[in-house]
Amino acid sequence: MAQTGTTYPRWIPLLGGLLGSTTCGLLLYAFSVFIKPLQAQFGWTVPEVAMAYALICLIFGLVTFPAGRMSDKYGPKVIVLIGSLLMAFGFFMVSTIAPPTPEALAAGNNKSQLYLLYLYYGVICGLGGGMVYLPPISTAPKWWPDRRGLATGFTVVGLGLGSFIMAPLATKMIAYYGSALPVFKYVGIAMGIMGVIAALCLKLPPAGYKPAGWSPPAPAAGAKATRDYTYEEAKKTPQFWLLWVAYFCGSFAGLMVIGLIAKHGIDAMTIAYRAKEGLDAAAVIPKASADQIAMAAAGAPATLAIFNALVRIMIGPLADKIGTKKIFIVLFSLQVIAMLVLFPAGKTAALLAAVAGLIGWNYGAMFTLFPATLLQYYGPSAQGSNYGLLFTAWGVAGFFGPYLGGKLQAMTASFFVPFIVSAVLLALAVVIIATLKAPEQKSA
Repeated sequence: MAQTGTTYPRWIPLLGGLLGSTTCGLLLYAFSVFIKPLQAQFGWTVPEVAMAYALICLIFGLVTFPAGRMSDKYGPKVIVLIGSLLMAFGFFMVSTIAPPTPEALAAGNNKSQLYLLYLYYGVICGLGGGMVYLPPISTAPKWWPDRRGLATGFTVVGLGLGSFIMAPLATKMIAYYGSALPVFKYVGIAMGIMGVIAALCLKLPPAGYKPAGWSPPAPAAGAKATRDYTYEEAKKTPQFWLLWVAYFCGSFAGLMVIGLIAKHGIDAMTIAYRAKEGLDAAAVIPKASADQIAMAAAGAPATLAIFNALVRIMIGPLADKIGTKKIFIVLFSLQVIAMLVLFPAGKTAALLAAVAGLIGWNYGAMFTLFPATLLQYYGPSAQGSNYGLLFTAWGVAGFFGPYLGGKLQAMTASFFVPFIVSAVLLALAVVIIATLKAPEQKSA
């Protein structure tokens, strides 16, 4: 496609964003399928395993801020390249953690290797993932000023796509190898390859770039000339921090579900299986039936991932046309309802998958709508820094959501309370977005 001021095809940064976000999707959004096999192999509890996911979400989210700043200053390619290598290394190294011997497991001496899971997956993968995720989101819309929402959606669609690939793939590999560790080994290698290719696709457009045949909309007659907000100006507005709180609420609920939904499905379907077969709580379920339940439960994160991916592209053009506020209100309201029915839905694979699909649709839309809202409010000049700071809400929510979800589940032996807490936070997000007004435009 012909370009103004450059012959570089503007679809290439979109491809880089797709590959980068798919790699991050492989990293993050199917972790719930690892909880039960890691418990079985290492003897760790649900909260202990969930802490690894909480750590990676926290570090991933916090690193996006400096990654965005560095991308604005040095360009996205080198940041994504370094992040890809870190992420692949950490994921691969999880496969080298040695399980305890049966004697150590029986004696309860099974905690000595837990810190390695936190180090490799939580810390190193979190550092790398945050560096890979943010730069394409701030880069691609600069190549597509005529379709910013669509470009943003395309660069984040891979998060859902990666989860869609990872959930069934990891479940099948775990059943084949009898362990979760080989998944980390082979997928870690694939992550490194994908991330390097993504980095090579990223490049900033020249100053003043416009697509051929497109010009920015002319200001209304008599209107004052305006300019983009600087990063320092944007972060001082109350609207920015209200968006931060809303992002935290939506992310808290979504990440809690993503981290725990497969375990919820396994537990609920196992109870239903025992009741159907007349088995008591102590009876051992045949391995074939247990594997069948695990695969049925894995359908929930896979379905969540499909809708998570689809909505990211589909919502972009709609946001370009009508803005983000109305869409936000509808989706967050639906998410409240989904959280309220998620607990009873766990008993059957079909119903659980249906609710998971609705949650994935609403959750995935956030990752297009929030950066698109920042573009509408503050302009593209400091988008990397602005969205990097806003995305820390996701990281903080990612720490507290899965961790508190695991804690509440362990305390109550049920997922009912965690899901209700998520519904309350989502209701708060509805109120915030419904009452939010755009900041005043800056005079040029």
